[in-house]
Amino acid sequence: MDRRIVLVTGASRGIGRAIALALARADNHIIATARSEKALTALDDEIKTLTGQTATLVPLDLRDFAAVDRLAGALLERFGRLDGLVGNAGVLGNIGPLETVSPQSFAETLDVNLTANWRLIRAVHPLLRMSPAGRALFITSGAAVRHRAYWGPYSASKAGLEAMIGCYIDETENVPIRVNLYDPGPTATDMRHKAMPGEDASTLPTPEDVAGLVPYYLSAECDVHGARLSYREISRRAAADS
Repeated sequence: MDRRIVLVTGASRGIGRAIALALARADNHIIATARSEKALTALDDEIKTLTGQTATLVPLDLRDFAAVDRLAGALLERFGRLDGLVGNAGVLGNIGPLETVSPQSFAETLDVNLTANWRLIRAVHPLLRMSPAGRALFITSGAAVRHRAYWGPYSASKAGLEAMIGCYIDETENVPIRVNLYDPGPTATDMRHKAMPGEDASTLPTPEDVAGLVPYYLSAECDVHGARLSYREISRRAAADS
């Protein structure tokens, strides 16, 4: 395939869906994973309408770690490489006092937001090395660095993600892979509404707004490595320069 091949997790809705569409518009071949096959099919239909191309759809629960390994094997057999990875899939988990969080909910939050990204790196890093310009972008949150009451599991998972990706960044310093974190900030998504039900969503950026910056960081032309990118900071600088 002469187009860049990019895997997007959590691609069925919200920011992940918007990222998949933005990357498709930028002439990338999208490998879209999510738990909902119906939502993935709808995404594929929209990609076809926008670009005339099809996506590769992979219904997948990222907590099924053996399936993540099988996915890497299938990508190797079909494409022989992976040019980009967007680690977007995430869950909010329980918002409430730590003593009320169930062990199952805590484990699920860490499994999806943290451990699944390690399993993805473990599985697809060799495929990224097979690309002449492998790129990886992991979606983080201000909750990783701003610790607030009732956000314990989510904050812990995102703080752990940032620490882990910081190590991965150091490990890839001397190879052609470029790795970054991206904080979209508060965005008008269903997850945000669940966390902040009284908030006026019209005051927030849309998923399409925050996704618009992503294709560059998955492109072969991008040489940024080791950055914690912030949608609000980038937008503020762009506004000041215009």
